Amino acid sequence: MANQILLLTTFLAMTCSLVVAFEPSPLQDFCVADATGSGTRVNGLPCLDSKLATAEHFFFSGLHIPGNTSNPVGGKVTPVNVAQIPGLNTLGISLARIDYAPMGVIPPHTHPRATEILTVLEGSLDVGFVTSNPDNKLISKVLNKGDAFVFPVGLVHYQKNVGTGMAISLSSLSSQNPGVNTIANAVFGSNPAIPEDVLAKSFQVDKSVIRDLQAKF
Repeated sequence: MANQILLLTTFLAMTCSLVVAFEPSPLQDFCVADATGSGTRVNGLPCLDSKLATAEHFFFSGLHIPGNTSNPVGGKVTPVNVAQIPGLNTLGISLARIDYAPMGVIPPHTHPRATEILTVLEGSLDVGFVTSNPDNKLISKVLNKGDAFVFPVGLVHYQKNVGTGMAISLSSLSSQNPGVNTIANAVFGSNPAIPEDVLAKSFQVDKSVIRDLQAKF
């Protein structure tokens, strides 16, 4: 009995310590990002003096403007994160408009710091994500106007326009700075380049194939 009480007391003490040590919510009304500041970054950029905050720090205009999809993949992302709205700093949210040409794609990529929920505004999209090792299961679905789909944080996912015209989606993300890591760019376009022999062995192809891919990125 004494041992059980000791274990319970220890558990409660550890739990209370964790609660005190971790504060997931901002400790102030807002923390407008001060890009010129040199303060230590804990979970975002240094804070601008709140007395200097204006409406412009919390404002963005342009989501009504179609993105230019004249690129090799036929997709264009218009982000609205802390880089565009300094007032999002530390608040843990952002969004993005995505435009797709017919057959356009947003290539497989990850967001290292955010879960994403995507809503189709126009057109039809084939979307999906891949679960982590060892299963690597593809979970995918064709979405139409008004449909929504979730991409869990850190998992590889993609979108493709499967309609006959342009498509538009709006994504909400659970970070003011979700980050993006496009798989092909990271693997074949790193600087300096990942050694050819490493990639050739990893993908089980000849080095000439790797050189051709690296030349594209």
